Amino acid sequence: MEWVKGVQALRGARQPGVLVTLATVRGHSPREAGAKMVVGPGRVWGTVGGGNLEAVAVERARELMGTSSREPEMLTVALSDKAPYQHGVQCCGGEVTILLEPLPVVPAVAVFGVGHVGLELARILARHDLELHLVDTRPEQLTAQRLAVLDDSVAGVHVHQVPVLPELVLGELPAGTHVLVMTHDHAEDAALCDAALRTSHLGSIGLIGSSAKWARFQRRLADEGGHAPETIARITTPIGLTSLSGKDPATVAVSVAAALLLEIEGDRSARAASASAADGRDAAR
Repeated sequence: MEWVKGVQALRGARQPGVLVTLATVRGHSPREAGAKMVVGPGRVWGTVGGGNLEAVAVERARELMGTSSREPEMLTVALSDKAPYQHGVQCCGGEVTILLEPLPVVPAVAVFGVGHVGLELARILARHDLELHLVDTRPEQLTAQRLAVLDDSVAGVHVHQVPVLPELVLGELPAGTHVLVMTHDHAEDAALCDAALRTSHLGSIGLIGSSAKWARFQRRLADEGGHAPETIARITTPIGLTSLSGKDPATVAVSVAAALLLEIEGDRSARAASASAADGRDAAR
């Protein structure tokens, strides 16, 4: 189905879109109820019947893409030469109701280090609609057998097995990716922190570890990396909910996932507020 290809293409390109469905049809219509198309910023996949009906749907879909709305909406279009029209007459004689469902760009998270905690964290995050990148230098941590627990993931899971220099993966991650550094090697963690601070398109950066580890890292990032204090402050450590103090891998993973999901939700709220303010300014002009 063409519209399915559209959903896949937009998700792969990390572009927003809208799924358009003919929800109800009364009288005559170019397509039957249930017909679908996907509208992207510059392309449409599938069709709901062409003409004024489709043009109105595409126009409204692209308006929705310009907002942060994740809520579906209904739109009724009359197919009559006596009805108001915007993009040419369409006189089939019926009336259709269109369902428009936003397809937002989903969050992206990269977990560097898929050890005991990393795998537990991956299991939790994989149940959410996001793009999950798992990075490790140890091939035994990323075997199909070990990652079989993620086979029913809701998330899109991307596995990066990199024998050396895992920090090179940072440059390949999508813009806004939230990075969690939790490898088996403190030297690897330090290199990742340094590289993450030099990678401007990332989202949040979190580091697992003790206060003593962080004190050493701060000195190293300042003295050897040349990072200013405000740059180093981009790194959050410890990660997770401070009120959840258990140290077993499953508990740590729940704590880290909860804190990250709260941050992602905060990002969405901030974007919604920004979009609402922009709409208000536009309306006042």
